Amino acid sequence: MKWVVVFMVGLFFVFGGTLFSFDAASAQIVELKAVSFLPKDHRLCAMIPVWIHRVNTELKESLKVTWLGGPEVMPAFEQPEAVRKNMFQMGFMPAAYYGGLLPEGDAISLSKDDFKKEREKGGVWDYFVERHKKINMMPLGTWLYDPFYLYVKKAVKGIEDLKGLKMRTAAKYDKMMLKLGMVPVTVQFGETYTALQRGVVDGFGWPTIGPRENGWLEYCKHVIDIPFYTRQNTFFLMNLDVWNKLPQAVQAKLLDITVKFEPEMKAYFEKEIEKEKREMEKIGVRRIAFSPEDTKKYLDAASDAFWEDLEKKVPAEVKVLKKLMGY
Repeated sequence: MKWVVVFMVGLFFVFGGTLFSFDAASAQIVELKAVSFLPKDHRLCAMIPVWIHRVNTELKESLKVTWLGGPEVMPAFEQPEAVRKNMFQMGFMPAAYYGGLLPEGDAISLSKDDFKKEREKGGVWDYFVERHKKINMMPLGTWLYDPFYLYVKKAVKGIEDLKGLKMRTAAKYDKMMLKLGMVPVTVQFGETYTALQRGVVDGFGWPTIGPRENGWLEYCKHVIDIPFYTRQNTFFLMNLDVWNKLPQAVQAKLLDITVKFEPEMKAYFEKEIEKEKREMEKIGVRRIAFSPEDTKKYLDAASDAFWEDLEKKVPAEVKVLKKLMGY
C-alpha cells in the first residue's frame, strides 16, 4: 500500500505542473454568450455562423462565441439592454432596436462608403465606435447586407400614386412613408400576412429576402425598384466592459477577422438577392421603375426624413455625421 501512495505522489510531481498548466490555459478561454434579434435559422442570419466559426477557430486558445439563439431566448427589443448590462456578452442586432439609447447609431444606414472607406482612421466607423461607448457597447462590424424596398398591392407609376396608401411600417422607415404621403400602420411581424389579406394595409417595407417565404407576396405583386437605406445597420455588438478586458492581441485579431469577413458577407448576400429576385419573377412579382425626377424625390424623402428626425433628437451630432458621410 505504501508503494502505491509513493507512486501516486510521484505522478503528481511529474505531471502536476502539466495538469496545472492545462487548467490555467483553459481558464483563460473567455466565453461570449450571444443572442440575435432574428431566429438562428433565418436566411438573413446565414453568414453569422461563418464569422463565429472563424473566431472560434482562429482564437481557440483565447475565446469562444456561443450563439444561444434569437427572440425565443429573449425578446428582440430587450436584447440591447441585456448586452449593455452584460447579461449576454454579444448581440447580433440592428441599431434601430436601440434607438432610444443611441439615436445616432442608426445613421450608419445613410453611409455612402464601402466597408474599407468607412474604417479609415478618423472616419465614419471610428465615430460610431466612439458613440457606442456611451451605452457600454463595442460594435465590431456588420453581418448583413440587404437594402430596403417598398412593396405594394397595386401598380403605381410615381410619387403621386403613393399618397394615401396604408403601409405596414417599422420605426426605420415610417417617417419616410409620411414624407411620401403614405399612411404608416403598425402591424406586428406575425400579423402582417393577415393584415395584407384583410386589406388593413396596402403594402409594406422590407428587404428582398423574406417576403416571398413569409407569404406576403401573395397579395403584393409590385415592388418599387428603388433600394433605400442600402447600408445595413446590423452590427456584431459586444459589451464594452468585456471588450476592454480582452488582451490587445485578441481584440486586434477579432477586428482583423471581421474586416476580412465584411466584403465576403456582402458578396454572398448580393448573390442571394439576385436569386431571390428571380424567384419573385416566377410568381409574378413586377418591379416598378420611376422617372429620374421621381426617383430622386423618393430617395430624398428617405434621407431627409432620417436627418430631420435626428435633428430633433441629437442636433449636435447631425452636423458631424453629415460631414463624415459627405452630405
